[in-house]
Amino acid sequence: MDFPGLIQFLMQQPLLALAIVSILVGTVGGMLRRPLPILGGFVRGVGNLGLVAALLLTIAQVTRFTTGNDLALPQLGLPAQSVEGGETRVPMDGDGHFWLTARLNGVEGRFLIDTGATLTAISPAIAEAAGLKPKPLPQAVMMRTANGTIQAQLTTVDELRFGNVVARDLDAVVAPGLGDANVIGMNLLSRLASWRVEGRTLILVPHHPQDGGETG
Repeated sequence: MDFPGLIQFLMQQPLLALAIVSILVGTVGGMLRRPLPILGGFVRGVGNLGLVAALLLTIAQVTRFTTGNDLALPQLGLPAQSVEGGETRVPMDGDGHFWLTARLNGVEGRFLIDTGATLTAISPAIAEAAGLKPKPLPQAVMMRTANGTIQAQLTTVDELRFGNVVARDLDAVVAPGLGDANVIGMNLLSRLASWRVEGRTLILVPHHPQDGGETG
């Protein structure tokens, strides 16, 4: 990727750009701490604040999810995803969303695919059944939802599998305020070779299609 292409990509990923700039600022601050302790400490502090802001903004992406009708479980009997060639095809549900059945660390659950969510979000029930462990953080991460402010936990999913797609070591967020909803966000979709919508079908194309990944 050339430099103009990199700049264009970062403009489309503002949180990633913020994180990269914050890391660079923090590095410069560390280099300045010896010759200019006060200035170096200030610059490094700004970089650290930028990283914290990027983290909190990423978490905030899932706060628009509620336990209302938009995240109601899909009706029974609707067609599940299918694998055709090297693609996983997900039909649109009657509620206008794309739902699929996936296995998270071997535990089956229904997931809403949402391109507006930065992080994948896991319901507490699925997280507990899958044995997900929260990441140690210096302070609690708070999320604002329709049910008020709640504490969220960051975690890492060992494996999320559906259709011919397998994602490993995937960051996710777990929060009671999300109810029973599970959401696949852009941090998984961005790992794919491509994804697109054709009519009422979402088509997911992995870099390395996996056999035996289809569920539901």
